Parts: sequence; C-alpha cells; structure tokens
Amino acid sequence: MGSSNPFRLGILGSGCGTNFVAINAAIERRRIPVEVSIVVSDIEDSEILSHARRCNVNSRFIDPGTYRTKLDDATEKIYVSTLLEAQVDLVVLAGFMRILKGELLKAFEGRVINIHPSLLPSFPGLEACQQALDYGVKFTGATVHFVDQGIDSGPIISQETVPVLDDDTPQSLHERIQLAEHKIYPEAIAAIAGGEVRQKGRRTYISSSQ
Repeated sequence: MGSSNPFRLGILGSGCGTNFVAINAAIERRRIPVEVSIVVSDIEDSEILSHARRCNVNSRFIDPGTYRTKLDDATEKIYVSTLLEAQVDLVVLAGFMRILKGELLKAFEGRVINIHPSLLPSFPGLEACQQALDYGVKFTGATVHFVDQGIDSGPIISQETVPVLDDDTPQSLHERIQLAEHKIYPEAIAAIAGGEVRQKGRRTYISSSQ
C-alpha cells in the first residue's frame, strides 16, 4: 500500500461522530496508514458532518428516504454510487442508525464494519447499555465486527471488556465504553488495511504482517 494508492475509508454516521474523531486523530498521528475519503450522514445537521468539515474531510448529507430504520432501495443506490465514486476500500459505520441489507452490502461484500457498545453476541440492537444494566452483568464492552444481513450478527474482529460499576447509569456506562471503542476501532481498521485480518467461517484471526 503505497502513498500513490492509499487505503480509503468511507465513514457513515448519524450522530455525534466521536468514533470518526478518534479514527481521524489516529490517522493524523500516523497510527493508521489510511485516509478518510468521505464521511456520509443521513442526518443533515449531524455532529459527525460538522466534525468532518472542521477536519477538512470530504462530507455529504444524503437523505435516507422514506423508511425510519433502513435506507430505501433508491437511496441505497445513491449511497453505493457515492462510496464507489470516492474509491472507498472499507465502509466504516460510526453510529449509523440505518440497517443495511441491500445493495451496499453486495457492493462492498466483506468490506463493511461496525462497532457496537456491548460484548456481542450479548445485547445486540438498540440501548445496549440499558440492556446490560437490566440484565445485571458485571462486565460489558465494545465489539468491532463485520456487517452481515443480521442485526449486529457479523463475524467479530475485536473486543474490549469494560466493567459495570454499581452506580452506573446507561450514560456513564456508555461514556466508558466509548473510551474502549476509540481504542479498538482504529486498531481494527489498521489491521484490516494492513491485510492482517483473516476469516475462517465465523472466526477471524489477526496476525502481524511484521
């Protein structure tokens, strides 16, 4: 991977964009040999777009279409064409609140990753921190995984454990999980960009290229 042909990320997000900030900071510190080619959001006034603009990263709002929880077919084709035009090698979901099941997963098969605030397969879907507190677990964490047709069900790339404290609220627990996310997401992206991630069935393996 030479400088003339960088490994390009397309980041999709709907919210505050803290994982984008962490990824971009790791790139600027030369911890990840990649570049962010484009940031796309389904929310016009999202903080992730504001962060991208402040970082002088190419960014775009694309209207999500008619559904509340997924992209409609026509809109998903626009997302795909936008990412292809940006020559994206890896699609990185950073708080993107739309289910992907159609053309995007086909166009970028095996090249879409997500981060989730639990130790999957426990507590998939929404309100993972509340789920953890309701269940009474003593540990939860963050998971980086490949995206498939299910809900937070793709093969796991990496995980980090976070303890649940007796006085935790969903907010305080989520804030600590985010610290873990900001560590393992850049690390996972670096491993993928370096060709260090191998997959056999549902199991993934990370081996140093050194």
